[in-house]
Amino acid sequence: MQLRYNYRVYPNAPQRRALAKAFGCARVVWNDCLRDRKEAHAAGLAYVTSAELSRLRITQAKRTEQRAWLADVSAVVLQQSLRDLDTAYQNFFDSLKGKRQGQKAGPPRYKSKKDARQSIRLNTNAFRLKGNGTVYVAKVGHLKVKWSRRLPAGPTSLTVIKDSCGRYFLSFVVDTGADILPALEAEAGIDLGLSAFAVLSDGTKISAPRFLRRAEKKLKRLQRELSRKAKGSKNRAKARIKVARQHAKVANRRRDFHHKVSTQIIRDNQAVYVEDLAVSGLGRTRLAKSVHDAGWSAFVGMLEYKAERHGRTFAKVDRAFPSSQLCSACRFRDGPKPLHVREWTCGACGAVHDRDHNAARNLLAEGRRIVAAGRAETLNACGAPVRRAHMPAQRGEAGSPRKGQPTQAGLPGL
Repeated sequence: MQLRYNYRVYPNAPQRRALAKAFGCARVVWNDCLRDRKEAHAAGLAYVTSAELSRLRITQAKRTEQRAWLADVSAVVLQQSLRDLDTAYQNFFDSLKGKRQGQKAGPPRYKSKKDARQSIRLNTNAFRLKGNGTVYVAKVGHLKVKWSRRLPAGPTSLTVIKDSCGRYFLSFVVDTGADILPALEAEAGIDLGLSAFAVLSDGTKISAPRFLRRAEKKLKRLQRELSRKAKGSKNRAKARIKVARQHAKVANRRRDFHHKVSTQIIRDNQAVYVEDLAVSGLGRTRLAKSVHDAGWSAFVGMLEYKAERHGRTFAKVDRAFPSSQLCSACRFRDGPKPLHVREWTCGACGAVHDRDHNAARNLLAEGRRIVAAGRAETLNACGAPVRRAHMPAQRGEAGSPRKGQPTQAGLPGL
């Protein structure tokens, strides 16, 4: 499977200028090619191929006075920007045809130079890992990297990212094999919630850290300071970075918490079963802020890919399953209950249940039934790459295009 490893990088002033130029050139190529395809579609003409766009908007554009500065950056950066546009169109077409699972993908949109986050993608022809701990990026130079951990294998692609705080990161995509853990007998059903982040079927309760709620006071103060600054001023830019840094701290703490909890659960259990929650729907209710603060989708995604990597069984229980209504002792369905009811007594057998613990036990039983019925299998890291953000790499990274994906002229092949 493919995993992504992120590292902080510290470019000097000339390197920052070179990266800014690369970000801008990649954005211009994207916008020029997107404009050509939109205009062709509006005029009723045929879909403009990637080879034609590569010739017009990269090769010939470099020879014009208006786009001569495209030659100042690596050709791989420009070709990869065009390839990313192809991937965006392919996702859009697959969505229209029903071939793509999950949320519907919209058509590609123009990129703005005002976006705080910028990135470029490179394949192995445009970067090298050096023995002195630096990474050479074509037409940028040797970047000083903070190696927080070793790469398990040679990277197949690299994404250089500048985030909204002005920090720079290198994101390597690495092909890794399975790391099968010793088999266990323990299994776990997990009920995710807001009062407690997760309750396991063995009675373990993981408290909700509420990172955003804890940072709200400081965020409100920083946001007030930002709103008082004149638009377009340097002081407003500084205040915006302060707000972005505080949000980044919240996100980093949440991600670290998810990694630690998901790793521990996978190591302690041979099989893990969770409810397939409709997070996007819950994110439109009055509980939206708390739902997004919990980050259930990211956590479940980590459980899924870690189970695959370590040879564990993972299954999602349908959201229609009445885990909070069934008695886990006698299976009597006692009917729906409002959220403020945290404990209840079964009307058939008289068992007293904690709402979340009872739901977790029901999810465990239902998950076992799903596995027994053959609707879920033990994951062993031998299938297709899992698409998630140290997270599995998304398809469409720099490198060889997948089967059936258009190619560009001149482009090589916890």
